[in-house]
Amino acid sequence: MLAGRAWADPADQPAPSTTATSDVVVTARRLDAARLTIQPDIGASTYTISKEAIAAMPGGDNAELNQVILQSPGVSQDSFGQLHVRDDHNNIQFRLNGVILPEGISVFGQSLSPRLIESEELITGALPAEYGLRTAGIINITTKSGVYDNGGTVSLYGGSHGEYEPSFTYGGSVNDTNVFVSASFLRNQLGIESPNGTSTPEHDRTNQLNGFAYLDHTFGAKDRVSLIAGTSQDTFQIPNTVGLEPQLGLTVNGQTSFPSAALGSNQRETTDYLIGSWLHAEDRWSTQVSLFSRYSTLTYRPAGDFAELLYNGISQNAAKQDAAFGLQAEGAYTLNDRHTLRSGIILEGERGISKTLSYVLPVDANGDQTTDTPLAIADNGAHDQFEYSFYLQDEWKLLKTLTVNYGLRFDEVNAYLSEGQISPRLNLVWLPTPDTTVHVGYSRYFTPPPFELVGGETLSKVAGTTAAPDVALDSTPRSERTDYYDVGIQQKLFHRSLTLGVDVYDRASKNLIDEGQFGAPIILTPFNYKTGHLRGVELTFNYVNGPFSVYGNAAWERAQGKDIETSQFNFGADDLAYIQNHYIFLDHDQTYTASAGVAYTFKDGWAGGPRVSGDMLFGSGLRADETLPSGASVPNGGAVPDYVQFNASLAHHFDLPTVGKLDVRFDVINLFDRKYEIRDGTGVGVGAPQFGPRRGVFAGVTKSF
Repeated sequence: MLAGRAWADPADQPAPSTTATSDVVVTARRLDAARLTIQPDIGASTYTISKEAIAAMPGGDNAELNQVILQSPGVSQDSFGQLHVRDDHNNIQFRLNGVILPEGISVFGQSLSPRLIESEELITGALPAEYGLRTAGIINITTKSGVYDNGGTVSLYGGSHGEYEPSFTYGGSVNDTNVFVSASFLRNQLGIESPNGTSTPEHDRTNQLNGFAYLDHTFGAKDRVSLIAGTSQDTFQIPNTVGLEPQLGLTVNGQTSFPSAALGSNQRETTDYLIGSWLHAEDRWSTQVSLFSRYSTLTYRPAGDFAELLYNGISQNAAKQDAAFGLQAEGAYTLNDRHTLRSGIILEGERGISKTLSYVLPVDANGDQTTDTPLAIADNGAHDQFEYSFYLQDEWKLLKTLTVNYGLRFDEVNAYLSEGQISPRLNLVWLPTPDTTVHVGYSRYFTPPPFELVGGETLSKVAGTTAAPDVALDSTPRSERTDYYDVGIQQKLFHRSLTLGVDVYDRASKNLIDEGQFGAPIILTPFNYKTGHLRGVELTFNYVNGPFSVYGNAAWERAQGKDIETSQFNFGADDLAYIQNHYIFLDHDQTYTASAGVAYTFKDGWAGGPRVSGDMLFGSGLRADETLPSGASVPNGGAVPDYVQFNASLAHHFDLPTVGKLDVRFDVINLFDRKYEIRDGTGVGVGAPQFGPRRGVFAGVTKSF
């Protein structure tokens, strides 16, 4: 099921779905509960999606993770599979079983698969002190474990766009040791969104290999060690819009034209991660100590024969590597019936390496090329980042129905700049009735720019060439500092089968961080607005009654920034001048966003009943430049048209005498084949146009053993 809530006590968390009563299961449940007491979401807005809800969604476990998260309130989609939580650009932290998964430099690839998910939580709003650095949303994934998920599956799924996806999972237990593994391979011809709205674009093949493993072992009733390992190895072709020719008037080695259909750029992204944890639980205190690491690479290879130089004034080979290692040690201590103290320390070190080889053409003072022979410019560098975080907080039960959670968090970052901040946090949760929850919160946030994306060409190296920017100014991106206010109420009705919620938030930011795609390589670049203001309202409902469930989310949001103060060389002089004196909408602002879903399982006899389900996404459209009657352009002043996408699914479980357990599913994505734009190619930091998926028909069969 999908369930939204403003606040939940760890004791109210649902038990894992199993009927086993062995000591192993009892111990696992106790240790799971202890882990939850270390990282509660007191006062935050939390939305939970279970593995059963994922299975009911069109695509099920075969969908990408971002498609699952899009069914949460206040989450909007963007090109390249990007997500925006509450109109923020990225600023999302992923956690596996409560442990931070460091950021990587992948753009297109989804390094986490829904197959590994027991439940997924989106935690947002005014966060308590244990959450920091990335604060728009915390995606906390509870992974499957062999203690609850015994047995395995072999699956084959595919259909439109040449899609083909075999996969398997296995979970099991031996005494006090539990294991769960999954793996999948995906190949299709729609790896990146279509640039022109065609169903299967030219040159858009992708191959994606994804693997995951979880292992844990308990020592007695109080200790558990666990290991998580995962990998994703993805290759993407950059799709082409056919029928175009270069418009810059350049000549390269005597060549002035090159058909766009013949462009053949490629991008490869890899991610490997490893997490080791020790959890110890006593009656009054619990602690978890984890070591985590992530290594990721991104390699971009342009079309040959300098074709991109004709189109863009630069042809660039780009390679990035990023390695991150960290320690996360946290604990909770029950001082008495009214006070629970929590504290933690998080340390992380990171090294980024960037290598680029750019081909450009020399130009004179008037901007005219002086030769048709490309000039090669190498720009290589490496840098380190260190992050230090510490927090202390107290959960104080003032009254039986009133809880105050207050604390302080300290963060310091040493990278291209050295910055730090002490951040107070305060949350109040009031339960006027057993079925009513009211929360009010304030959080001070400190958000450093994404280290793995900072950096680029040295401007002096491209001076006097076709790659020289209009503005030769490149201030280093700074950390964002935010005051965040959040108020919400949740009401349960009809014996708690219906849950209604409303949440209002407002945030004011200094050095607001945004990101844009500048240049041919699909690598995002961070920059800062001097000031920013984001606010919004979210509405949610969730109803479950036996075999029937339905949910819906709607949000109104507004995100604006003023005065771009870093990475200025990426922008035109006219845009910089306008934004310096005017608040503009952020390019990822979407005024109205909604999602909804419904599922019903029919009761039947010998084979169980079929399940029918469907979901939808609605967006009023991301931002685009507005052209005034005078011919002047307002950056991000307009928006692409609104859209709605409906998806449907039919699934049936068979338990056959000879074959055994068999699950068959049939999915239709974009049921009514509505053609819609996600981006139109204009806006601050926006690259080429992208369109949503056209209608796709898919089928799958899964054998359980």
